[in-house]
Amino acid sequence: MIESTAVLLGVLIGAIFVAAGAVFYALKTVRAASGPNPETEKLNGDIAHLMAAQQALTGRLQTMAEAQTTSQQALTKALSERLDHVTHRMGQNLDHNAKKTAESLGALTARLSTIDEAQKNLTDLSTQVVGLQDILANKQARGAFGEIQLNDIVAQALPPSAYSFQTSLSNGTRADCMVRLPNPPGSIVIDAKFPLDAFHGLRNAADDNGKALAARQFRTDMLTHIKAIASKYIVPGETAESALMFLPSEAVYAELHANFTDVVTQSHRARVWIVSPTTLMATLNTVRAVLKDAQMREQAGVIQAEVGKLLEDVGRLDTRVGNLTKHFGQAESDMRAIQTSSDKVVRRGERIVELELEEDDATSLPHAVEPQRDLLAGE
Repeated sequence: MIESTAVLLGVLIGAIFVAAGAVFYALKTVRAASGPNPETEKLNGDIAHLMAAQQALTGRLQTMAEAQTTSQQALTKALSERLDHVTHRMGQNLDHNAKKTAESLGALTARLSTIDEAQKNLTDLSTQVVGLQDILANKQARGAFGEIQLNDIVAQALPPSAYSFQTSLSNGTRADCMVRLPNPPGSIVIDAKFPLDAFHGLRNAADDNGKALAARQFRTDMLTHIKAIASKYIVPGETAESALMFLPSEAVYAELHANFTDVVTQSHRARVWIVSPTTLMATLNTVRAVLKDAQMREQAGVIQAEVGKLLEDVGRLDTRVGNLTKHFGQAESDMRAIQTSSDKVVRRGERIVELELEEDDATSLPHAVEPQRDLLAGE
């Protein structure tokens, strides 16, 4: 805008100079052709006046051009400084944004690494779940799994002296776990085996007929196992009158109590109590309270015996204190008698001293000594 204005002023000044030259040339030509006359002189005066005005206009235009140039330079300088400042600010903002972007990318990379690690863990967990399913598919491995879980729960809930694993009974059977309780009720056996195949068949049944067959098989297996526990692990005179059947799966326990209440009722009649990991922990906490109460009763007997002995010692101490009191009483009586004798001796000494301090009078001495003899004889 400023540059175009300066160019326009230059063009205007040039046009004025050209027009003035043309006018001057034309007048000069006319003057040479017509010779001097008044009109010509007037015209020359107008031309001179016009030339002066042209020069003044030219000066003003030059001044305006110079002022415009100066203003253009100042504006260019201001624009340059402003552009430098804006460029600097933009550079700072770009650096800041670059740092923020780098930090965000670093955090994103860390999160992606965490996600990758979590994905690996999920993959490992899936592999372990598949391995667990393979383990539970085998009866022996399933029994070992139940025993390990049972061992962990019992070891966490009871002191080592209150239980034993793989204990042989007098009937030749071996119990997975035996909890030692005082009589009554006596030691309780816990069995860790459970019929999982029929439960899987019940869950995987595709139609109603398959579910009915699987439910019938599950009921049969459970009743058979309950009967086996009652016959093997309830030994009169050696164990309690009941036993525990441990199901290491809460799902099996929930299914049993939700849809097979008749099996639960049969287990109660056979005195075989079905427990899951949660209910077993609660039962063992109750057992621990019973053991603690029994130990407290035993300690109470010991405390009562010690209190009896302590009372005997207190009785003997009381007798001896009485005897010592009698001795102190006798000693006090003797001290009073000694004090009385001491007082008499002191009085007699004082009287003797009084006799020695009296004046020596020959005439009165026999009369003074005689009453003292009578006094001594009287005492």
